[in-house]
Amino acid sequence: MSKSPVPLTLIFALALTMMLGPFSLDTYLPAFPSIGSDLGVGPQAVALSVSVYIFTIAFSQLLGGAFSDRFGRRQILVTGLVVYTLASFLIAAAQGIEVMLGGRVVQAFGAGWVLVSVPALVRDRVAGREAAKLFSLIGFIMVCAPAVAPSIGNLLLQLGSWRFIFLSLAAYAIFLVPMTARFIFRGLPTAPRSPVSLGFLARYRSVLGRGPTFLFVVWQSAGFSAMMIFVTNASFIYQDHFQQSETAFSMLFAANIVAMLGFLMLNRILLSRMAPLHILQMAASIQLLGMLGLVLASLGDWGVYAFVPPMMLTIGAMGAISPNIQACYLEYFPESGGTAAALLGSFQFFCAGLLSAGSTLLPQTLAAVVLAMVGCGVVCLLMLSASLVFRRKLLEPVPVLTQSAP
Repeated sequence: MSKSPVPLTLIFALALTMMLGPFSLDTYLPAFPSIGSDLGVGPQAVALSVSVYIFTIAFSQLLGGAFSDRFGRRQILVTGLVVYTLASFLIAAAQGIEVMLGGRVVQAFGAGWVLVSVPALVRDRVAGREAAKLFSLIGFIMVCAPAVAPSIGNLLLQLGSWRFIFLSLAAYAIFLVPMTARFIFRGLPTAPRSPVSLGFLARYRSVLGRGPTFLFVVWQSAGFSAMMIFVTNASFIYQDHFQQSETAFSMLFAANIVAMLGFLMLNRILLSRMAPLHILQMAASIQLLGMLGLVLASLGDWGVYAFVPPMMLTIGAMGAISPNIQACYLEYFPESGGTAAALLGSFQFFCAGLLSAGSTLLPQTLAAVVLAMVGCGVVCLLMLSASLVFRRKLLEPVPVLTQSAP
């Protein structure tokens, strides 16, 4: 595994590859009205295309991760890009909502294989603090993607119909094929492989059998779910409850992105002095303090500008939590990074999709939304407590394999 500094070109290449995910989710959001009008369906039917995408991408990562350990990262990533491209063309040509929804399922399947390859590729190159730094830098770029994607979608709508958005997504996927070949796979060290004879289910049993797996997978899923509950209900919180304008809503929502960027930058600095696990514990504690502030703000009927700071802490802390969870977790799987990354990503998306969708069934009150987030926070608190109890064991060096299967 290389000890030399990771080139900036590789960082940007990995980030651009990961950006396929948020672009697929957010770029076409401004086109919902025109899609519904063109296909003759209501907004709920169009919104279903988001749900099927999230749940399919959770499932597809389970397959893609195990296959990448078996057949190699390049084959799975490129196959995912090809499937994604074909599905995007299919969606662009759709004349009915059924074809569009089917296309989104196939598109998510390809995207899942692409997204699950990136954490595994990071694990193939670096480990420990260096992995956390690389995840942090990738995350710094990734945070910008959801912020700019709707604006890009609006621009594409000015140039053509909603179909042009999906044609552009297809073009982006095509661009990623030579880009990954040039900047990611060239000079990539050979990753240790789990035995070729190891079956699909056996690979996941092997990952689940490692002690820290449950801790980190549940921790990441709970934190990510809390964030997605907020994203799902952000319009209600700021526009309905606090009676803010569309412009003010955009600024208040962007405050969370700014906070996340700040945590990402601070995480990068602290990694030169502290272990990823220690930073993770600190960031998780800050997130829990933010959630406590949200409870006080909602029960005390505080104003919007007293509500925003604890929300910024709650959401922003994910900028330091996610990179360090990925680094700490993948440290244990030098020979099965793809399978391990798939389990983390799939469980995260599945839980977040289920809980964020369920949050829409709650009473439309600020307290209900905050308490749903706090429920996820309780799980995070339990995982934080477990990490403190077993900290010495978690900080022990992970044995490095000296041999790998052919």
